[in-house]
Amino acid sequence: MSHNNLSRVHTLTFDIFGTVLDLAGSIRPPLDTFLTDLGATVKGDGFWAEWRLRQRLEQHQDTILMLGHRGYLDSAGRALAYCLRKHGIGFQQAEVESFMRVFEELRPYEDAVKGMKRLAEHYRLVALSNGNAWLVEHLVENNIRAAFDSVISVDQVGRFKPHPSVYRYASQHLGCEPPQIMMVAAHSFDILGARACGYRGAFVNRYGLPYESSTLQPDLVVSDFIELAEHLSDIRK
Repeated sequence: MSHNNLSRVHTLTFDIFGTVLDLAGSIRPPLDTFLTDLGATVKGDGFWAEWRLRQRLEQHQDTILMLGHRGYLDSAGRALAYCLRKHGIGFQQAEVESFMRVFEELRPYEDAVKGMKRLAEHYRLVALSNGNAWLVEHLVENNIRAAFDSVISVDQVGRFKPHPSVYRYASQHLGCEPPQIMMVAAHSFDILGARACGYRGAFVNRYGLPYESSTLQPDLVVSDFIELAEHLSDIRK
């Protein structure tokens, strides 16, 4: 993709959980303590990876089955309870609900904060998140502290990303044509969903993962937000 084809972009929409916020770095230490307190022998990367995969499944099931949007924290809590049962770990629901408050303490990646500060000089920055509206607003204001112009939660749509309605709603809400928006995410599904709706896409491959095999390729592939800011700032000069 040439710079000319990205010159129309003036708004950047950011995935928050895992792209801007360091989920593993923020949650793994208290998760290990939580599992130990429950008397579990399993811990570490394996349980965390299972939990994250199960949460994605919970979210996709909610969207596909159309049984009502229960929200990010609800899906994460259900996924955690499922993984605990899978490993035969006894727990009380109140213990899971109490632990879920860890999401209010999530910390951003340092490169994300630095990169967005530079990008804010040239672009409108928008949080476009699967998170509960109140949680995303709390994290943006108190933990990330970046210069977001707007915060959009899928709660406003009732479907999780990558459902097309999320990206179409965001475009209408922001008063933009899709090619004027670039979705920034550290996972393929968000880029795929946005590109299918006409957005441009930037894949921040901070986890060293392959992109999905698809014709809907990202316009940019970068390792972190510093590199992203270097590429995009050059276009806006």
